[in-house]
Amino acid sequence: MTATATAPAAHRDPHVLRWLGAYTTSVTGDVLYMTALTWAVVDTAGPAQAGLVLAAGAVPRALLMLGGGVLADRFGPRRVLIGSDLGRCLTVLAVAAALTTGGAPLALLVALAVCFGVADAVFLPAVGALPPRLTTPDQLTRVQGLRSLAVRFANTAGPFAAGAALTAAGAAGAFTVVGLLFAVSLVLLGGLRVPGGPAPRTVSARTQLVDGLRYLKKHRPLLRLVGVIGLGEMCFSGPIGATLVLLTDERGWSPGTLALLLGAFSVAGAAAGVALTLVRQVPAPRTVLAVSLAATGALVAALGLARPGPGAAVALCALLGAASGVPMVLGHALLQQWTEPGYTGRVTSVTSLCTLGLSPLLLPLAGLVAAARGAGVFLAGCGAVCLLAAALALSLPAGPRRP
Repeated sequence: MTATATAPAAHRDPHVLRWLGAYTTSVTGDVLYMTALTWAVVDTAGPAQAGLVLAAGAVPRALLMLGGGVLADRFGPRRVLIGSDLGRCLTVLAVAAALTTGGAPLALLVALAVCFGVADAVFLPAVGALPPRLTTPDQLTRVQGLRSLAVRFANTAGPFAAGAALTAAGAAGAFTVVGLLFAVSLVLLGGLRVPGGPAPRTVSARTQLVDGLRYLKKHRPLLRLVGVIGLGEMCFSGPIGATLVLLTDERGWSPGTLALLLGAFSVAGAAAGVALTLVRQVPAPRTVLAVSLAATGALVAALGLARPGPGAAVALCALLGAASGVPMVLGHALLQQWTEPGYTGRVTSVTSLCTLGLSPLLLPLAGLVAAARGAGVFLAGCGAVCLLAAALALSLPAGPRRP
């Protein structure tokens, strides 16, 4: 299958479905791992150390993300994904064994966090670079809709699976489940056949990195699209969820209300992803992207400033999930359509750095703003960032085209 060949619809393409299965199990493993790691650190060293250990994983992920994009383009995304899943599988199973035989010292948990951060730095660009090699450009919106559905599923099922595993067998059992999920992902990736191969390695990795950044700088519409995605998703890669916890506490709502807020957001976002898998071509993508980002910004600001009751807040979260799900799908589909195949990994690494790599830096800011002015003020700030992304989206070309 090539970029010009006829491909089956994404939701019926066995290549895409294997990739989706591997991606879903791997991301679910990531979510479960975070819960299990936090639990293990608290049990070993107390709650004060949990944030430091999590930061130990976030720092290498941010620092090495661009290098991960180079590896994806240099060796091929499938090989990089297999290496990432294999490394995480073996590492987490080793920690599970250590916990079973007598406990893991804090240093071992820090090493685990660092290993996962490095693995994420190479996993995220590679997983974004693979779909354009599996299907045709007109199917990429559907593929991104499926990806969005997988993320929502992982964010919903992961914590429940973590709770069940921790209750039944403690941190060792939870880490074992994580290792098994990565093993399943490895099996699915092993059965994946990707047309073509990596580009000839005639230059150094550093030269490839510089070349990728120059490529992005040269093609201004693509660079603006990266900016749109970064601004539109940065607040949704952790800060919004954390702020909803703070908002619930601030307004005296129950934990059940918090579960409904997060559940409504996830379910509605998943529904938006499913809807977009049924669309072969989104008409006027620039306009749809800008309007959905503007709606997202308005809903986030309303949730923070309008002081709705619990029922209205749940309804707003459902609308927010649906609205924010559209740019998350459409933006990445356009990114893959506009980027030349040999640069997909490096361009995706820049986008991932803007969204997932730097978003943890907003978590302390959320806490500081919530303490000083209230959680609603931080949500209003997130809404302003989304409106800025909507304005930038209006400067994009009117139709999808590769530079």
